[in-house]
Amino acid sequence: MTTWWWVRHGPTHATEMIGWTDLPADLSDVAALNRLRAYLPREGLLLSSDLTRAAATAQMLQGRHHRPPPDPSLREIHFGEWEGRRWDEAAESHAALSEAFWTTPGDIAAPGGESWNTLRARVDAAVDRVSAAHPGRDIVAVAHFGVILTQLQRALGVTAHEVMAQRIEPLSVTRLALDADGGWSPGEVNHRP
Repeated sequence: MTTWWWVRHGPTHATEMIGWTDLPADLSDVAALNRLRAYLPREGLLLSSDLTRAAATAQMLQGRHHRPPPDPSLREIHFGEWEGRRWDEAAESHAALSEAFWTTPGDIAAPGGESWNTLRARVDAAVDRVSAAHPGRDIVAVAHFGVILTQLQRALGVTAHEVMAQRIEPLSVTRLALDADGGWSPGEVNHRP
């Protein structure tokens, strides 16, 4: 059994769409980070997105984990022209597209950005590659809301629209297990130690 311990990075306090925008995380809640560190496996592989908010959170959790270089394939969805804009601003400039992006996610992308399906394919490929290279290991991955949701969608076998209703809070853990036959099963979701 290979177990993925997905950790959402520390909060950014942003109210805009910040997919590939490289904002820092607020890592001042030392008590929450200590609880998280105590909850996670003590050893294993520690991955992170290459965006500062995820890489810095991973650094705070490192301990005795082996940590390869941050991985750009674990980045959040790219919002293209909507990066740095509020949801209502995107809806104002692209009303029908914005509504479809959120209500029927799949192949619809923000102008110059990624679709949900593109994000999912990118993250699935990274997870498959790492799982094959490290079978039977604990893998802690510090990533983003959308990235974690893609893998929860995979484990639950639900639609993108259904999984988007799930909360994934900063510094929460979502645990997913991969069995030897390639089947995924969810453990706790959005757990705050």
